[in-house]
Amino acid sequence: MSRINKQQRTFLEEKFGNRVNFRKMERKLYGHDIAAMPGLIKPIIGSTVPEAIVQPGSEEELVELVRWASRNNIPLTPRGKASSGYGGVLPVKKGVVVDFYRMKKIINVDSGSLTAAVQAGVVWERLDKELMKKGLTLRLYPSSYPAATVGGWLAQGGAGIGSYESGWFKDNVVSVRVVLPDGEVKEFSGDELELVADAEGITGLISEVTFRIQPNEDMDIIAVGCPDVDDLQKMVQSIIDKNLPIWSIVFINPRMAELKNKAPLLEHFEHPVEERVLLPASYIMTLAYRRKDHKEVREGLEEVMKPCQAEILSDRIAEHEWRNRFKIMIVKRLGPSLVPAEVVIPLENLGKVMAEIESKVDQPVVKEGVIIRESKNGRPEVVILGFIPSDQRKFNYNFVFGLSLTIMKIAEKYGGRAYSTGLYFTKMADRVLGKDRVARLKAFKRKIDPGSLLNPGKVLDGSLTGIFMSLARFFEPLIRPFGNRVMTHLGERPDSPVRDIPADVAWYAYGCSQCGYCIDECDQFYGRGWESQSPRGKWYWLREYMEGREEWDQFMVDTILVCTTCELCNLRCSASLPIEPSWMKLRGQLIDEEKKMTFPPFEMMAASLSKEGDIWAAYRENRSDWFPKEFWDKHGPSHKAKIAYFAGCTASHVETDIPIAAVRLLDAAGVDFTYAGQKENCCGTPMLVAGRWDVFIETMKKNIAAIKEVGADTVVTSCPACDMMWRQYYPRWAEKLGIEYGITGKHYSEVITDQIKAGKFKFPDTGQKRKVTLHDSCHIGRVSNVYDAPREFIKAIPGVELVEMEHNREWAHCCGSVLTLIKEPDVAADIGKGRMDEAIATGAEKILALCPCCQFQFRVTAEKKGLDIETIDMARFGAETMGFTLPDPNPEVQKQWAVFEAMIALMTPEGFAELMGTMWPELIDAMPFRMGPMMRFMGKIPGALNLMKPLFPVLFPRLLPMMMPKVMPVMLERVAERIPMPDYMLKQMPELMPKVMDNLMPHMIGDVVPLVTRPMIDYLQKGK
Repeated sequence: MSRINKQQRTFLEEKFGNRVNFRKMERKLYGHDIAAMPGLIKPIIGSTVPEAIVQPGSEEELVELVRWASRNNIPLTPRGKASSGYGGVLPVKKGVVVDFYRMKKIINVDSGSLTAAVQAGVVWERLDKELMKKGLTLRLYPSSYPAATVGGWLAQGGAGIGSYESGWFKDNVVSVRVVLPDGEVKEFSGDELELVADAEGITGLISEVTFRIQPNEDMDIIAVGCPDVDDLQKMVQSIIDKNLPIWSIVFINPRMAELKNKAPLLEHFEHPVEERVLLPASYIMTLAYRRKDHKEVREGLEEVMKPCQAEILSDRIAEHEWRNRFKIMIVKRLGPSLVPAEVVIPLENLGKVMAEIESKVDQPVVKEGVIIRESKNGRPEVVILGFIPSDQRKFNYNFVFGLSLTIMKIAEKYGGRAYSTGLYFTKMADRVLGKDRVARLKAFKRKIDPGSLLNPGKVLDGSLTGIFMSLARFFEPLIRPFGNRVMTHLGERPDSPVRDIPADVAWYAYGCSQCGYCIDECDQFYGRGWESQSPRGKWYWLREYMEGREEWDQFMVDTILVCTTCELCNLRCSASLPIEPSWMKLRGQLIDEEKKMTFPPFEMMAASLSKEGDIWAAYRENRSDWFPKEFWDKHGPSHKAKIAYFAGCTASHVETDIPIAAVRLLDAAGVDFTYAGQKENCCGTPMLVAGRWDVFIETMKKNIAAIKEVGADTVVTSCPACDMMWRQYYPRWAEKLGIEYGITGKHYSEVITDQIKAGKFKFPDTGQKRKVTLHDSCHIGRVSNVYDAPREFIKAIPGVELVEMEHNREWAHCCGSVLTLIKEPDVAADIGKGRMDEAIATGAEKILALCPCCQFQFRVTAEKKGLDIETIDMARFGAETMGFTLPDPNPEVQKQWAVFEAMIALMTPEGFAELMGTMWPELIDAMPFRMGPMMRFMGKIPGALNLMKPLFPVLFPRLLPMMMPKVMPVMLERVAERIPMPDYMLKQMPELMPKVMDNLMPHMIGDVVPLVTRPMIDYLQKGK
C-alpha cells in the first residue's frame, strides 16, 4: 500500500477543500472506535492512524474518491459514527478514512409504500424526527439511536428496539446503492443484499439505503419483573406462542439494575436534576406495544405471567426505563471502562447461557437483551449486549478482556455466535454469517477488489489480529482464572490530578463511553464538522494527553476555549457526565494557572474591563447614558431599593433599546427598583469563559459591592449571561472566596409575569395580530431553567401568537455567539443561520430574543447570510406594545461588529505579521544594540540573511519586547488605518494596546516569526 504523496494530497485538498483533514491529532481521533483496546492487542494490530480523513457530500464525490483510491492503491476505511466496538472502522492499513458525516440527506419518504430512501450518513434520531412530521416512524432502530447512522447499522449488521416485531435491520431493507471499488454504482436488492449487509464496507461503500418504515402510532410501555432468567425465558416464549402484538421487548439483568441504581444522576452545578428511580434486583423486561392493542396485551400478559412468578412493575419504573433506553452506558461511570461481550443466542437456551456465564465469570457482568421473535431460521433469538466494568488504565484490563471470550464460547456451546465479525472475529465469519454466505462474499470480494482496498482486514481477512484472537480463544481456559481474580471496585474514584488534569475531569475522560450522542447536537462540532471539536473527541484527546502521547498546543487550548458553554452536551451524554463544567475547570487550569494564551480579543476586553468596567472599550462615564432621565430620581443610584436592575455591557453601550425597554416595563408594572449607574461593571462572563479568572474575581467583587451600596438584595437582569453570573456563579465563587453574598438573581420576565399574575399589570390591546417565535438563550434556559416566564410574558400580550421552533426549551440550539464569534466569525454565522432557519420555518414574523449577544449574533448572521427575518429583544417588543419609542440598535450593532471583526482578524499570527509588514523601517530602526544597521548591512551581502534564518526564532522573542515601546506609536497609526474605531476607543488605544501586546506576544511570537522572516529578508535585501 502506498503512502499519500504530495501530489495525492493536493488532489484531495483541491477536490474536498475544508472537508479533508491531515492534522495528526485529528487523524488519531478517526483511528479508534467505541471500545478501549487492550494493551496486549495493540502491538498486534499496529498503528490505526490514517493518513487523511475525507468527508464526501454526495454519491458523485464518493465515486470520484473511490476511483482515485483505486488508481493510487490507497486503502479506504468507511466510518459512520463509530458507535460499535468490533474494530470495523479502524484503518489498519492507514490510507484514508471516509467519514460519512456530510452524507446525511433524506432523499425521499414514500407514505404510500411506507419506505424511506436516505444517504448512508443519516443519524437514526434525526431521520425519525423528520418521519414523525409526516405521521410516520421507524420500524426498528439501534440502542445507539441518538448517534448511529443508517449505513453504519446496515454495514455492521444489527438488531435493536423494535426487532421483536421487525427482526434484523437487513430484513427491512428494500435496496442499497453501493459504490464498488472501480467506481461503479450498483443497486443491491433481494438476495444480493447479503453481499452488503454485515459486510462492513469490504464489498463497496454504501451511499444510499431504502428501507421500510411504518405509521406513527401511540405506544404504551409496560415493565415486568422476573425473579430469574428461566422464568424470563419461559415468559418470552409464552408471549411468542400467544402471538401477542408486541412491538419491542428488551430486558436487563439484575446486575445491570443494581449498577443503574448506583450510577450518578445527571447533575447541574453539583446538584441532581433528575429523580432516582430504584430498580428491583430482578430481570426487568420493558415491552412496547401500540396503544390500540392495550387490552389484548394486558390480558395476555396477565395470563403468561402467572406460571413465571413475574409481576408488572410500576408505571414510574416503566417510564424511566423507556426514557433511558439509550443510556445503557451510564454504568461506565462506575468503571470507568467496560469490556464488551456481545453475543446472539437461541431463546430456548437463554437460561442455560446466563447460568453458565454466572458460574464461569466471577466479574460483574451487566447485560441488556434484545428479543427477536423470528430470526432467519424461523426461531426466536436473543441479542445479549454484555459489559464487564473494569479500568483500561490498568494492566489487568487485558485479563478482564479475556472474559469476553469466555462468554462468547459459552454462547457458541449453546448454538449462539458473536454479534459481528469486525476486525477481531474474522476467523469466526463462518459461524457469524454462515458458510454459504461467507463463500459468496469471498468470491465477490476477489472479483471486485482483488487488492483489498476497501476496509482491509475486516470480516473475511485472515489478518494477524484474527489469528491472535483465535489463539486467545484456544487458551481461554488458561486466561479465565486471571480475569476472575482481578479485584473490581465499582464506583467513582477520582483520587488525584493526572498530568495537571483535575482528578474528577481525569475520571470523566475515561468514563466517556465514546458513544457519540453529544456530537450532532454540539454547535462547536456541527459548526466545523471534525471530531476534535466534539465533546467525545476532547475526552479522547485528554486520555492521550494523560498517557503522555499528546501535549497541549494552541489548537487544543483553543478547542477547549471555543465551546460556547451551551450545556446541551450535558443533556445528551449517555453517561450523564458534567461535560461543560469540566471544560470550565480546564479553562481555569490552562489560562489562569498555566498562563497559556486565551483568545487574543479577550486580552483587549480584559484591558478595557480593568480600565473602564466594560468589554467594549467605552468610557465608564458614558455607561448610564441610556438610562431615562425622568427615572433618575425615582430609580437612580441615590434611590435605595431591594431590587436593582443590572444592564450589562452590551446593553449599556451597543443595544441600548434593551435596558430602556426593560426599565420602562419594570416601572410600568409598579416595581420599585434602583440602578447602580456608573458603578456597574461587566458581569464578568467573558473573563470566566476566557479563563481570565483573575479579572473575573476582581470584577465580581466590584459588582457585589455596588449592589450592596444601593441596598438591594435582588438583581434583575435583561441579559442571560448577567443572570447566570448573579444567579449561579457569583454565589458559588463568593462562598469559595469567603465573601458575604445574600443576593438573588432574576430575569425581568420573571418579575413582570409575577406582576401580571398578581393583577398589578397588563399589556394593552393594540388590535394588532402578530406571530412571533422565541429563541431560548442557553444561559437562561439550560443554565437557569427559565422557560415559562418568557412564554407567559409573550402570551400576555393581546393579539400575539407564539409559535415554537423545532428545538425549544431545554433542547434549543445555541445561536453560536460569543466564543465562536470571537474565534471564528464565519463559523458563528453558520451556526446562527441554522437557528434562524428554524425560526423562519415556523412562519413567524420576528424572532424574540432575551439576550443582547444572541441578538447581536442573529443580526450579524442575517446581514452575512441575507436572511429576511427580524430579531428584536422581547422587552422591546413588550415596551413597543405599550407605546414606548425606542432607539434602533442595528446601526450601532453593525458599526461595532465592523470594529470587532477587524480586531479579530488583526489579533491572529497572520494579522500581526501583516501589520508588521507595514512597519519594517520602524521595526529595523527599533532593534536594540545597534542591530538595525547591522541587519541592513547583512541585507547587502548575498545569502547572509538566509544563513541567519535559524537564529530568528531565538532572537525575535528576546528583541521584540525591547522594540515594542519604540514602534508603538506607528503601530497604533497602522491599527487605526485598518480598524474603523470610534473616537472613544481610538483615544484609549495608547493605554490598552501595550497591555494587550505584552500578554499576547510571548505566546504568539513562535507563530508570527515564520510568517515575517521571508518578508523581512526581502525588505532588507531590496533596501526599501
